Amino acid sequence: MADQDDEGAAGLGSVSDPVGGEVSAPAAIVSEDGGAPSNGRRPRWLVPVVVAVVVVVVVVAGLVGWRVVENRRHGAALDSCSRAVKSLKGKTGPDRLAQYREAVGIKTGQVKDTSTVVAMARSVKDAEGIRQPTIQCKASMSTGDLNAAADQAGRIDSKYAAVSKAAKAVTASRDAKTLEDARTALDGKKGEASRLLADSDGRVADNATRDGLQQAIDQAGRIKSGKAKAYQDAANALQAAIDQVNASMQARSQADQQAAAQAAQAQAAQQQAQRQGTTQRRQASSNSGRRGSTQSRRPAYRPSGNRGGGGGGSAPAPAQDNWSEQAFEEWSKGNTTGGNGCNSAGVCVLG
Repeated sequence: MADQDDEGAAGLGSVSDPVGGEVSAPAAIVSEDGGAPSNGRRPRWLVPVVVAVVVVVVVVAGLVGWRVVENRRHGAALDSCSRAVKSLKGKTGPDRLAQYREAVGIKTGQVKDTSTVVAMARSVKDAEGIRQPTIQCKASMSTGDLNAAADQAGRIDSKYAAVSKAAKAVTASRDAKTLEDARTALDGKKGEASRLLADSDGRVADNATRDGLQQAIDQAGRIKSGKAKAYQDAANALQAAIDQVNASMQARSQADQQAAAQAAQAQAAQQQAQRQGTTQRRQASSNSGRRGSTQSRRPAYRPSGNRGGGGGGSAPAPAQDNWSEQAFEEWSKGNTTGGNGCNSAGVCVLG
């Protein structure tokens, strides 16, 4: 068996050996243009070309990669700037700026906590005033400019965030003070209305005004709200009811005064009429007495004829038909000496 293996090996060895005992040489490389074989060597120009190609590929790849990275950085900067500006606009829009200006105008006497007014003034000063920022983010801007704009918008945004917080605090303090004042004012108005309701009993021209005042008092007592306007409206309703009751009381007072004046005038006229009647009765009684006295003093008329009498000629007595009180007085004045027989009782005898 070993002998067979040795023989096989020897046979193989004999087959692989070249015929004729010659040693085989490597195959020659012949160029396509029929030149001499290169004997396995590369051309000298091949290495520089390959290197140049590799460099170009690397440079192009680097440029492409840088461009891609730069585009990504620019896009990120643009997005960051846009978000910063959007946030800033949310704090500096026209409505928000109006709220800030309103808060700046609130005084210490209008708030419960005066420190909120101080904080508001400080925040506005840090923001360098209340105004609309002018920061823009454009795709045409460089990455550096976009990042700078985003940083600027962020700084201003933080300042206006402080302004917004201070404005909310000072406004809330003002609203709390307003609510407290409204409640206090309503309580005072309810007390005034209750006193008027009691004082006006029986002193109004229209009692319905007092009923309206009572309803307003009841409604004001039911107010339970966190809004100052509810208390202010209730106070206004009470004041309107109070005004109506006061007007009704004034109308009643004027009516009473007019009635009293008319009654006084009627009484005065009645008294005047009574006085005039008394005077007229007195005058009538006096005239009647005087006429009776005069008649009793008139001399009895007797015709005288031609009888002589003592004492000389006296004035003749007037005719009986013309005998009046005035004529008698004039005649008696002229006959005080007792002529024609007139005695001290006023009885005269003529002739």
